[in-house]
Amino acid sequence: MSNFRSFLPACLACVLSACSLIPTYERPNAPIDSRWPYQCSCGNDSELRSTDKGWQGFFTDKTLHELIATALVHNRDWRVAVLNVEQARAQLGIRRADQFPSISAALTGSRTPDNDGAIKSAYAGGLTVTAYELDFVGRVASLKEQALAQYLASQEGSTTARISLITTVAQAWLNLLADEELLAISKQTLSSREASLKLMELKLQHGAASELEVQVAQTLLQSARVTVAALQRQRLQDENALVLLLGQALPETARAALTKGQLDTLHFADLPVGLPSEVLTSRPDIRQAEQLLIASNANIGAARAAFFPRISLTAGVGSASSELSQLFKDGSWGWTLAPQLLLPIFDAGRNQANLDMANTSKNIAVAQYEKAIQTAFREVSDALAGRETLSQQLQASEALLQSESKRSHLTQLRFDHGASSLLDSLDAQRSLFAAQQSLIQTRLAVLQNRIAFFKVLGGGV
Repeated sequence: MSNFRSFLPACLACVLSACSLIPTYERPNAPIDSRWPYQCSCGNDSELRSTDKGWQGFFTDKTLHELIATALVHNRDWRVAVLNVEQARAQLGIRRADQFPSISAALTGSRTPDNDGAIKSAYAGGLTVTAYELDFVGRVASLKEQALAQYLASQEGSTTARISLITTVAQAWLNLLADEELLAISKQTLSSREASLKLMELKLQHGAASELEVQVAQTLLQSARVTVAALQRQRLQDENALVLLLGQALPETARAALTKGQLDTLHFADLPVGLPSEVLTSRPDIRQAEQLLIASNANIGAARAAFFPRISLTAGVGSASSELSQLFKDGSWGWTLAPQLLLPIFDAGRNQANLDMANTSKNIAVAQYEKAIQTAFREVSDALAGRETLSQQLQASEALLQSESKRSHLTQLRFDHGASSLLDSLDAQRSLFAAQQSLIQTRLAVLQNRIAFFKVLGGGV
């Protein structure tokens, strides 16, 4: 009762002005630093124009274009995200409809016996309005605002899902290209080690090699077979993952592109980076978290309105007659008006509990919004750290491969002329194989970082 008395002055003001009880929304301050932890170079105007074109401007490879476009049509998770938006839109339509009276056509008839046993007939027909709430304190309007914010949040969620699908398809395609290149060099290494083992066995027969040298060659051969088998399995699993993303079988054009080994020829735009506040507001997941916060804020208005009287109106206009044939003739018309006022007096604390729950839900939404910002800041910082270091790692990997190639060549020449042992030659081959694998994996990491950077900056879609 004391809660109601405290709201009484506000109730009178709301009746006069049809005000809203939704608290004034204020965007929480971003709990992050104003600068990135790494120095980054911003892009030029051409790069900005490239990103403005969306994912088509960032991913320039034709095969990748085809794969992404296919996934955006056939991927089932993306379909669910789109349908979730439609569902939220329908819910918004329901809440908007609650602000208007529902008018229905009604026709009733009854036949009852009177005290004399005669049958008495009564018929009525017309238009009715049933329990329409006069929203003086904005309860229905608050629920509509909540539904609107949830609809906008679902739209941002679908954008996040779209960006995630695009980048996941691109990453899966890069994994498949890397698998092909790793498998190709592994098969070449396997063939080379098979030839080395045959040569060692032949030398053993003529006393030019020891049993130890043969066993070393045998060990390296089996190691290459293990690597090939593992890569074949990984190649098939990565293709299955890509097929699931696409929602259908891998196109023949993509299969043809796999044999060309395009990993070292793929290039993506070098995206510009602005201030954290500029970058984070472009991310749909942060906008989604803010819309959910706005929805929770609007729900407080609906919870507050429950403390005030609710006025509902039931009305009708039509005709009544004891004869069905005379129902809509002159002189039988009439109308009814039945307003109803519900004033909360005692509810065992239910309304207060609902308001407390609404306030707590808003506090949760604030924490989730701040966590979304912090997570986004960490993701961009990680991508920046990768961009700064992976380029150096790639240069080092290329230099290492050149060095190992020269070493392997020189060691083989020394071995052919009897100036080096077989163990030295096999060790050089093993190091060369490891350097080749490392370079492919580093190239993959560089490209994956570019894609991750595209994603964490908002995706450009």
